[in-house]
Amino acid sequence: MVSRVIPVEPFDLVLFGATGDLAHRKILPGLFHRFVVGQMPDTARIIGSARSDMSVEEFRGTVRAAILEQAGDEVGPEEVLADFLSRIDYVRVNATGDEGWDELAGKLRADRVRAFYLSVAPSLFAEIAERLHAGGLATGDSRIVVEKPFGRDLQSAQELNAGLRACFDEHQIYRIDHYLGKETVQNLMALRFANSLFEPLWNSTHIDHVQITVAESLGIEGREAYYDKSGAMRDMVQNHLVQLLCLTAMEPPSKFTPNAVRDEKVKVIEALDPVPDEDIARGQYRAEKGGDGYLDHAGDPSSRTESFVAMKVRVANWRWSGTPFYLRTGKRLRARESEIAVVFRDPPHTIFPNVGHLRGNVLVIRLQPDEGITLRTTIKDPGPGGLRLKEVSLDMSFAEALGADSRPQDAYERLVMDVIRGDQTLFMRGDEVEAAWTWADPIIRAWDERTDQPTPYDTGSSGPEDALMLMHRDGRRWRQVGEG
Repeated sequence: MVSRVIPVEPFDLVLFGATGDLAHRKILPGLFHRFVVGQMPDTARIIGSARSDMSVEEFRGTVRAAILEQAGDEVGPEEVLADFLSRIDYVRVNATGDEGWDELAGKLRADRVRAFYLSVAPSLFAEIAERLHAGGLATGDSRIVVEKPFGRDLQSAQELNAGLRACFDEHQIYRIDHYLGKETVQNLMALRFANSLFEPLWNSTHIDHVQITVAESLGIEGREAYYDKSGAMRDMVQNHLVQLLCLTAMEPPSKFTPNAVRDEKVKVIEALDPVPDEDIARGQYRAEKGGDGYLDHAGDPSSRTESFVAMKVRVANWRWSGTPFYLRTGKRLRARESEIAVVFRDPPHTIFPNVGHLRGNVLVIRLQPDEGITLRTTIKDPGPGGLRLKEVSLDMSFAEALGADSRPQDAYERLVMDVIRGDQTLFMRGDEVEAAWTWADPIIRAWDERTDQPTPYDTGSSGPEDALMLMHRDGRRWRQVGEG
């Protein structure tokens, strides 16, 4: 049985870049799923916009193909898909010229929420915002959605924010980070602030360290042009990993409102210490056993762009003094896995004879591929012959705990509906973006000023040896992919 959902207000959603990869892989299939469960009202409409010259029926055909490819067996009856497609419209618009804007304006209704989703290159954000504003398409209740990257350094982020704010108020701007839409990421806040068990222990007195890992098994194929100009630090650490760190380290907000939550996240970023070079490991995957390496795709045989970053980060505040956060992300690693591991301090003393050192509990919040929460505990090993201890995991997979019929929402489904509702809790605020760049810029600048190459590492490995040493010298170790 499908869980009950409350429909959102009637809306017109204009999707710029509607013929692009993201629109067809995530946004349009996500909207279809929200339609299937009844969250989209009957009068809702999705208007695709791009430079491609096609009819409405041709565009609907591409949307249909995208949904069939992404949704598979979950599409359901043909008449449901046909009903959804009947709400799809299309306008050819030149984002940098005058063509199509008047026609688009004529399709928008005055009594509806207007959301403009910019699934386009960041270089077009400010120009599209200006045309929406100047042409009267954007009302005081409109929303504008932009995808990362939000700049490539502090200056460009400030310029981007200024361009958006010249046409829209901050409460109308939705900077999407799909990691914040994941079910488990939101459960991290519920775990902390809705349970009296964890929050009293959520500090440096009880937590030894925190590991945040976003490992990818794929390389840069298909994204070479973008990735080689960005690297892992800009592509993943400055946004996704910093956001996960914020949600783990933040103080309890006074209430669960968008600005209260984001105020606490900004405080965490502003409390981050500068990261010295010895606390950072950079890597670049290399060819092995006839496979392709990073340089086979980068286009520049001397590229110094990193495909892996690991670092030890300190949050300089009362709660986290003495508890480091270890961040790690990379391409072509052993497996695709993302998790936050909260490692509690070891028991200070053991009362059990013939039992060696006892390890602290570990709380693991799994983000992908199997979302869930695991708590590593120590229990008696069953059976006669004396008291023996063993470590076991209390494991809650969301798919198992919530039932097979409770299909987890994709992050984009949740976030797009939050835009329509006007809920900015899971979106980044402008000062948050700029604070993250203020912290990241010196790290990137120091790399740019050096001439050394990132440390090579084998595809299918856990990354370069430098990353292992980053932990070993502190008497700690990285959790292995798939570890309970």
